[in-house]
Amino acid sequence: MRTEVVRQASVAGVALVLGLAVAACGGDDRKNETDTVAPVVTATEAPEFASPTLQAIKRRGRLNCGVHEGLVGFAYTDNRGEWRGFDADFCRALAAAVLGSPNAVRFVPLTSSQRFDALRSGRIDVLWRATSWTMSREISEGVRFAGINYYDGQGFLVRRALDLASAAELNGARVCVQRETTSELNAADFFRARNIEYRPVVTANEEAARNAYAREDCDAFSADISALAAARTLLPNPEQHAILPDVISKEPLGPAVKRGDESWTSIVRWTLNALVLAEELGVTAGNAEQLARESRDPQIRRLLGAEGDLGASMGLSKDWAKNAIEATGNYGEIFNRNIGPDSSLDLARGLNAQWKARPGGLIYALPIR
Repeated sequence: MRTEVVRQASVAGVALVLGLAVAACGGDDRKNETDTVAPVVTATEAPEFASPTLQAIKRRGRLNCGVHEGLVGFAYTDNRGEWRGFDADFCRALAAAVLGSPNAVRFVPLTSSQRFDALRSGRIDVLWRATSWTMSREISEGVRFAGINYYDGQGFLVRRALDLASAAELNGARVCVQRETTSELNAADFFRARNIEYRPVVTANEEAARNAYAREDCDAFSADISALAAARTLLPNPEQHAILPDVISKEPLGPAVKRGDESWTSIVRWTLNALVLAEELGVTAGNAEQLARESRDPQIRRLLGAEGDLGASMGLSKDWAKNAIEATGNYGEIFNRNIGPDSSLDLARGLNAQWKARPGGLIYALPIR
């Protein structure tokens, strides 16, 4: 009997050990399963939309806008000393959006070598100076680009007397370019890639390059095509000069701001987009007030502040976009008046046509809602 009891106890002990082992293995499996479950993420509030730059502008009562020191069609002073041009009008529109008046702006003329330092030092609030958006600039210059308001490309201005059909025929030519610009780098890339010999004539600024070309210190002047069109109008006999058909680069031009104030970047970006969207929706400087009162289109009502409260979310007035549009007109009005058919440059819309135009371009507004 005792032997039987001992035998049963031994069997029970083995069963107990096996049970514990299985339980232990099962526990490890459950532990591993628990470890692979994604942690629960709790909702967090979005950071407050606050801009130190906007606060400084409001205290000052004026927007400081960096512009070209003198480029016909884009930023230049007229006979009365008033700033005019495509970029100058965007500065005025931004001042109207932020401060309610297109006149609350101080224009700061800058050379290409001064422009980014002026942003970093706080001398200007925004740079609207025919500046190309490039990777190296956004990474190393301490700036952020807020959008694109003109799609350009680099070309070559030459004398018709040279009878050239392409820039590939400029072998051995002297080519004027501006120092510390993408134009200088692009020209070097173009000739190097084609194994063409050329001699760069590097100048301090656009005016110096144009003057050197006029003196025949160089055979060709290479810059953004819009700048070449402006330079040609200032030469003694514009009809004796031609812009070659070659477009050797992509030059997306737009406003830049100092890195570190994301909210201010957004304000500049959405002001630009408001002017683009206004053209899409048929809102002009002349009809904005009436459409704000009478339009039933939700997009127009949101844009003009008749519906919603998008302005307040950025620290601006309810009618911030309406103020900008009434100050300078929509994108198309700004283009036509300064560099399009109503100007001495008479540049075609081309890539700068609205996306749904015929033929279509690249100008496309982000949704304002």
